[in-house]
Amino acid sequence: MKQVSLSGSPRENVGKKDARKIRREGKVPCVMYGGKEQVHFLTDEKLFAKVIFTPEVYIIRLNIGGNEHHAMVQDVQYHPVTDRILHVDFLEVFDSKPIIIAVPVKLTGTPKGVLRGGRLIKKARKLKIKALLENLPDFIEINISDLDIGDSITISNLVRDHIEFLDAPRNVVVGVRSARAVVEDVEEGAEEAAEGAEGETGKPAEE
Repeated sequence: MKQVSLSGSPRENVGKKDARKIRREGKVPCVMYGGKEQVHFLTDEKLFAKVIFTPEVYIIRLNIGGNEHHAMVQDVQYHPVTDRILHVDFLEVFDSKPIIIAVPVKLTGTPKGVLRGGRLIKKARKLKIKALLENLPDFIEINISDLDIGDSITISNLVRDHIEFLDAPRNVVVGVRSARAVVEDVEEGAEEAAEGAEGETGKPAEE
């Protein structure tokens, strides 16, 4: 898996007042957990553009006060109005411990069902997997060339060395449906929505 470096400075004080001061200086208060103890630190807000505002998934080499850790972003809190980053949680990861992470799906090939007029239906953009750090892929690549109309690929169809898939085995990742079936689904959904609206605006039930 791709890695990116991020540096930070240990926080001397932890609290709301100190956090507000940090944010006024253009920095973000952070915490890293998962190791022997939590590590509170701060880093420049601009540095997060390369690890948060991207569809890519990275393992982050965190340098905090001269000590290097491997971690991944676990949670991000945003300001409800400005969308500025308020706080970031990191999970420290280790070579010897399996990591649970969601990685993107990459489709290759053109399904023969699409060439025959079918519609490609992509159900999952990311898949949750479990693997050691050295075995984490940048993405899960799936060749869909053999998919015909009515065919699909589920989690149970995916087998990769040293990787455990954690989503439900019957979950569909990608499939090909006839164009007519897609239209019928849309029409059925519209009818159900209309019926629901009529029920909401109808006469109240008699007591």
